[in-house]
Amino acid sequence: MEAIGGFAVFIMVLAVFAVIFIAKSVRVVPQQEAWVVERFGKFHTVLQPGLNFIIPIIDRVAYRQTLKEIPMDTSSQICITKDNTQLQVDGVLYFQVTNPELASYGTSDFVMAITQLAQTSLRSVIGTMSLDKTFEEREEINARVVQAVDEAAQTWGVKVLRYEIKDLTPPKEILRVMQLQITAEREKRAVIATSEGQKQKEINIAEGERAAMIAQSEGEKQAAINKAEGEARAIEAVAKAQAEAIRAVAQAISQPQGMQAVNLQVAEKYVEAFGKIAKEGNTLLLPANLADMGSMVASAMTIIREQNGKPAAAPAIPLKNCETRALKV
Repeated sequence: MEAIGGFAVFIMVLAVFAVIFIAKSVRVVPQQEAWVVERFGKFHTVLQPGLNFIIPIIDRVAYRQTLKEIPMDTSSQICITKDNTQLQVDGVLYFQVTNPELASYGTSDFVMAITQLAQTSLRSVIGTMSLDKTFEEREEINARVVQAVDEAAQTWGVKVLRYEIKDLTPPKEILRVMQLQITAEREKRAVIATSEGQKQKEINIAEGERAAMIAQSEGEKQAAINKAEGEARAIEAVAKAQAEAIRAVAQAISQPQGMQAVNLQVAEKYVEAFGKIAKEGNTLLLPANLADMGSMVASAMTIIREQNGKPAAAPAIPLKNCETRALKV
C-alpha cells in the first residue's frame, strides 16, 4: 500500500511538472510586439505575434519590444542661434522599432539614446541659423534632426519617423522687440497701402479728365464739322437759288416786252438807291445831269445786253458824261 501511495504521489508530482512545463513552453505574443528569446544567456530567436513554443529552463524571454510607433516628448532645452540669441525649444520625436534584436542588444537604452541624440542634433541645427530663420524654417529644422538621428538609430534597430518642434520661445526682451518690429511693419504696410490708394485715385481722376477732354474735343470737332457742312450746304443752296433766279431773269428778258420790264426795274432801282443815300447819310451824290434819267437807263440796258451776248440797241453813254456832284445836306 505504501508503494502504491508513493507511486501515486510521484505521478501527481510528474503531472504537476508536466503542466508547469507546458505552461512555461507556450508563449502567446500579442499583435505588434516581438519577444526576444535567449538560450543559455545567448540570443536564440524572436517570437512573432501569435502562438509560440520555447523550452523552459533552457530558453527564456529576455526582452519584449513593441513594434508600434512611439511618440516621445523631448525635454525643453536652451539653444543658441547663429546671432547669439537664446531660444527655449521643445519637441516631439516619433520612432518605431524595426529590428527587435538590435533594439535589445545594440544599446542599453535606445529610448534615452534617441532622446539625447535628438536634443544634441537640434542644438546643432539651430546653431547654424539666425533667429528669424528658426521661425521661418521649422520644416527644415525638423527634417535635419530626423536625418541626423535616423542615421545613428539604424544601429539600434530603430527607425526615426519624424520630429516636430512644439515651441520656440525667445527671451522676453526679444519678444518685445519683435512685437515692436511687427507693429512698425504693419504701420509701414498701412502707409504704403494708403499712398497706393491715393496714387490710384489721382490716376483715375486724371484718366477721367483726359477722357472727358477727349470726348469734349471730339464733340466740338463734330460740331464744327456739322456747322461747316451746314454752311456749305447753305451757300450751295443760295448759289443754286441765285443761279435759278439769274436763269429766270435771262428767260424773262428773252420774252417779248422783256427789255421794257428790265428798263422799268433798272429805273426803279436807280431811284431807290438815291433815295437810300439821302436817308442814310448827310452827303448826297447826284449825277451831273439829274434830269437825264433816260440816258442812265440806256447805259444800264447796254450793260445788260452785253452780259447776255446781244448787240446793244443804243450806244453807251461815255463815263465822262456821268459826272456826279456831292451835295452837303
